[in-house]
Amino acid sequence: MTNPINDKTSTPDWSALASALETNPDYKVLRRLNPESWIEPARASQTPTGTLKGVVLDTETTGMNSLSDKVIELGMIVFEYDPVSGCVVGVDRVFNELEDPGFAIPPESTEIHHITDAMVKGKSIDDQAVHDLLQGVSLVIAHNAAFDRPFVENRWPIFTTLPWGCSIHDVNWRANGVGSAKLEYLAMLQGYFYEAHRAVTDCWALLEVLNMRLAREAQTVAQSLFESIDKTEHQVYAIGSPFESKDQLKSRAYRWNGEIKCWSKVMGSLQALQDELAWLKVNVYGHKKDAKVEIETFSRLEKYSDRPGDKKLQSLSSI
Repeated sequence: MTNPINDKTSTPDWSALASALETNPDYKVLRRLNPESWIEPARASQTPTGTLKGVVLDTETTGMNSLSDKVIELGMIVFEYDPVSGCVVGVDRVFNELEDPGFAIPPESTEIHHITDAMVKGKSIDDQAVHDLLQGVSLVIAHNAAFDRPFVENRWPIFTTLPWGCSIHDVNWRANGVGSAKLEYLAMLQGYFYEAHRAVTDCWALLEVLNMRLAREAQTVAQSLFESIDKTEHQVYAIGSPFESKDQLKSRAYRWNGEIKCWSKVMGSLQALQDELAWLKVNVYGHKKDAKVEIETFSRLEKYSDRPGDKKLQSLSSI
């Protein structure tokens, strides 16, 4: 029998070979990420009615500081989401442009994204095109939104008017049996590999990840993120907490902020906040009548931005 791989007289049917290999439980096949699978004309015609529009976004920058560094590449893919199936069902528009930051790109940044000064020289991202693309979008999704959002809000204020979701922090990957939230790893779980570390390539990978079905929630990543649009988060600051309570706070997942010298924790619901205030009253402040904490509430319009939420002092005496 002729080995189809060693047979020099014909081109192997690699797809058939991959499909055959996948039937063996001892093997897992990875396919190269293929954006063309999303933009076939037939696929667009099958998009159901009643869909919502979202955008996946990624940036490449000159560095890590959103105040002094600049965006040098912006990638965005506008997609259609079906709230009934919970799946991304089609792609509407693709955007990818470079921009000259006005100064030399640091070598250590170029090592990561491989964008050189020559590639961006004289180029500018089309502001009107960015604005037009975002019309009708219900949610912006980024893989590590806390990095991308401050950068794009500084450059394009329209991003301050849109709710954001983060496919790292808004999904409890560990609880769903996923050991890493790295985008390359998540894409591999979906059966894809890719090599380039560029904005639009990462967007295509994230698009595939949005259709991953989460084991614990029994829903897709996209569904989980869209359902969280209207949810607020509450960060409680244990102001004036006794020094001897630091181990208790740390064990309860509070984080120390050295700048304001305070322990804080984020809660995803009002009930969780009320439960936390009751715990603080008993275990940290010891029922002191004058004990107060600060609560900062973030809607999706502030979350992952550098802008503060709504802050208020809360007396624990009434809890």
